[in-house]
Amino acid sequence: MTGVSAVRAGFAEVFGGDPAGVWAAPGRVNLIGEHTDYNDGFVLPIALSQRILAAARPRSDGRLRLHSAQGDGQTTDLTVANLRAGAVTTWAAYPAGVVWALREAGHEVGGADVYLAGDVPTGAGLSSSAALECAVAFAYDGMYGLGLTAPQLALLAQRAENDFAGVPCGVMDQMASACCEAGSALFLDTRDLSVRHVPFDAAAHGLRLLVVDTRVKHDLGDGAYAALRAGCERAAELAGRRALRDVALSELDMVLGLLPPELHGLVRHVVTEQARVTETLALLHTGRVAGVGPVLTAGHASLRDDFRVSCPETDLVVETAVTAGALGARMTGGGFGGSVIVLTSAEAADGVTAAVETAFAEAGYARPRIFAAEAGAGAGRAE
Repeated sequence: MTGVSAVRAGFAEVFGGDPAGVWAAPGRVNLIGEHTDYNDGFVLPIALSQRILAAARPRSDGRLRLHSAQGDGQTTDLTVANLRAGAVTTWAAYPAGVVWALREAGHEVGGADVYLAGDVPTGAGLSSSAALECAVAFAYDGMYGLGLTAPQLALLAQRAENDFAGVPCGVMDQMASACCEAGSALFLDTRDLSVRHVPFDAAAHGLRLLVVDTRVKHDLGDGAYAALRAGCERAAELAGRRALRDVALSELDMVLGLLPPELHGLVRHVVTEQARVTETLALLHTGRVAGVGPVLTAGHASLRDDFRVSCPETDLVVETAVTAGALGARMTGGGFGGSVIVLTSAEAADGVTAAVETAFAEAGYARPRIFAAEAGAGAGRAE
C-alpha cells in the first residue's frame, strides 16, 4: 500500500515544499448488483484496502497541475477557468473533471498542485477512476473548506466521469469509494441514494473473499458500456416504466412479451440481479454468509448469457474456482475483462488460488493477480 510519507515525498520532489494535506479514496469490489445502478436499482459493494492518495496544495493563480506516480513522469498543467467537457483526453480527465464539476455546481474553487499515487489496479473493474475522482474531490473539499457531505462529493465525482470524461457510469462506484465503512458492505438504493451499512466479515465466518484480476483490461469509454445503458433505458421506456428497477420479478415474462427480442437479455439480467441483491442482503442479515456463494455464481451466468459482458478469462476463473471447491464466483465490474470475486472457505482458498493459476497457465493467459479482500473504509483525510 502506498503510504502518506511516500506521497508527501513525491509531492515535494515534483512541486517543492509540503502539501496542505493528503487525502485517500479506495477502490471497490461489488459483491452483487452489477449494471443495476444506472437502472435505479440496488447495489452491494465493499471498499478495498487498495486506495488512491492525493497530496494537494491550493494555488492562487488558477492553474491545476496534476502528476501521477504511475504515469509517464509528465505533469499535466491546466487552467481551471478553461476546463471544458471533452477537452482533456488522458487520465487527467478524471481529476480535472472533478474541479470542473465543483465549479459547475457553483463552488468557488481555484487551482491546485496535486500529486497522485496508489495501488488500485487500473482497468481491472475495481473502480480506479472513482477512487481517483473521490480522492481529488475530498482534497478540494478540505483545501477550500466546502463542507460537502460524502454523498454530495460522490455525485460530483460521478458528474466528472459522466460529463467531463464521457463515461456514462452509474453512481455506485463513487458512492462506494466515498461512503463505505470498514467491516461493512454498502447497501445502496441508487434511486434515492439511501444507504445502509451491512456487516460483512468473511474471516469471522471462516471464509475468504478473493479478488482475481485477470489482467484483461477494459475501457468503459469505448462505447460498449454506453450501448448497454441505452438499451436498458429503451427497454424501460417501451415497457412504460421509469426504470428497469420498477419491473418486479413476477412481471418479468409479461414485460418481455412487450419488448423486441434483442432487449430480452438486458431486462432479464437487471430484474433477476435486483432479486439477487435482495437475497444476498437477507443472507448477510441472518449470518448465512456462505449462502452468498451460489448467488454469486448465478449472477455470473446472467452477466455471461443475458448481459453478455463476460469474456473467456473471467469465465475460466469462475468455472475453475467452483470446480476447485469455491462456494461461488462471479465477474465484478462493468465487464469486458477486469476481475472476478471468489467466495471460498479459508481452508480451500490456497487450493482455489493454485487451480486458477494453473488453468491460466494452461490456457496461455498471463498470470492473474489474486488477493484477499476485506471490507475497508471510505474516502477521507489520510493523516
